[in-house]
Amino acid sequence: MHHDAAKTHDDHRDVPVLAVAGTHSGSGKTTLALGLMAALRRRGLTVQGFKVGPDFIDPGHHRAVTGRPAHNLDGWMMDRETNRSLFLRGIHGADAGVLEGVMGVFDGFSGADEIGSTAQMAKWLGVPILLVIDARAMARSAAAVALGFARFDPDLPLAGVVFNRTGSEAHARMLEEAMAALPDVPLAGCLPLEEGLAIPSRHLGLVTAGDFELSEERVNRLADWVEHHLDLDRLLKAAPPFSAAPPTPSIASGEKVRIGVAQDEAFCFYYEENFRLLKSFGAEIVPFSPLRDRNLPEGVRGLYLGGGYPELHCEALSSNRALKKAIRAFARDGKPVYAECGGFMFLMRTIRDLDGRGHRMAGVFPFEAVMEPRLRSLGYREITTQEESPLGPAGTRVRGHEYHYSRMTLPDEPPERIYRMADRQGIKPLEEGFLAGRTLGSYVHLHWGSNPAAAEALVTACRSPVPLEPEGQT
Repeated sequence: MHHDAAKTHDDHRDVPVLAVAGTHSGSGKTTLALGLMAALRRRGLTVQGFKVGPDFIDPGHHRAVTGRPAHNLDGWMMDRETNRSLFLRGIHGADAGVLEGVMGVFDGFSGADEIGSTAQMAKWLGVPILLVIDARAMARSAAAVALGFARFDPDLPLAGVVFNRTGSEAHARMLEEAMAALPDVPLAGCLPLEEGLAIPSRHLGLVTAGDFELSEERVNRLADWVEHHLDLDRLLKAAPPFSAAPPTPSIASGEKVRIGVAQDEAFCFYYEENFRLLKSFGAEIVPFSPLRDRNLPEGVRGLYLGGGYPELHCEALSSNRALKKAIRAFARDGKPVYAECGGFMFLMRTIRDLDGRGHRMAGVFPFEAVMEPRLRSLGYREITTQEESPLGPAGTRVRGHEYHYSRMTLPDEPPERIYRMADRQGIKPLEEGFLAGRTLGSYVHLHWGSNPAAAEALVTACRSPVPLEPEGQT
């Protein structure tokens, strides 16, 4: 399936899509997904990446290889119809799609069902799975693993099995011989272990695309690795095509409103769908860099500070006094500010690094974020607001995810907390969602696809005039 790179795009086309899933985290699915994208891109195809689950890092790498923003799909944060709509919008204008799974193929919200798993998403969408099995230290036993995964859920569409990190041609031949006993479980290929192909890791997971550049040489090696060891043409033919229709026109009404979004190496964790929703309700997204810009963008009426790794850029953030002062004044004037995780930490008084050094931040909230070597919080969250906020009236419910290594130290009288929060264990005390005037900060990354009204409320809040007597902020 070769395409002319210069061809024009029509509005309706058939787009083959494959899902890459693993038996467990660390099986090599990210490397294979990037290799597939690189090989398809090198053929002149326009490739669209998707990621199952709440992860921000893999979509950044997808974008680096494909040149297109990647999209998160999540069966816990969003319902089936929302995921399907997001998926079909995402493949518009593409020639092929690659969907990267999360953890092991059946892993999700709980051990009791498939909610939030790659298996659930593959069935919802009808996308066949390429199952990656780490074959190190296994030969015939690898076929037993393949059979177990193939039979665990007979409704799961399976494009084939890929054995990863094979040690030699002899090892690969043994794996092929073992799989010959399973004629109903197709073997798509054996990928040899190649040093330097995998994306390096660090304490918060894989390094971000902003900090680790996928060089042209590495992308070409990824493409070679896939082309030489998998039958890509057969896989594309086995992938059912999806008809990609053009996106529906914007539903925005009212005046356009400029919202400043922090985007640089320190602040890079955003769901692409959140941006689309803001734009659909009339927002003009204006990026700025808290690391480099001395002033906020001209004419912005609200700020959105997403997550990332501010703790790795403490000195640069701390030394940018002019921008910190501008953000403090913006918040004190009663203009809406919404901040998540790393963005929330930047609004605190101090970030204390792993060496115990304190770095002054924007000081909108009178907290200190203290970095710790161990993970402090991880998991899905559903928040319900108890008061009116930039996300809408009391009772607004949004789903998201929490993942951070820092803890907060609070003053004796902290700002108001407005999130009632639930996780797998049930309702937590009112301990999140700090509201000071019209500034809302939280460790939870919210996906507004779970409740688009929250994105609409933020745009509406930014359009609204500043209160005559905004509440004072620390």
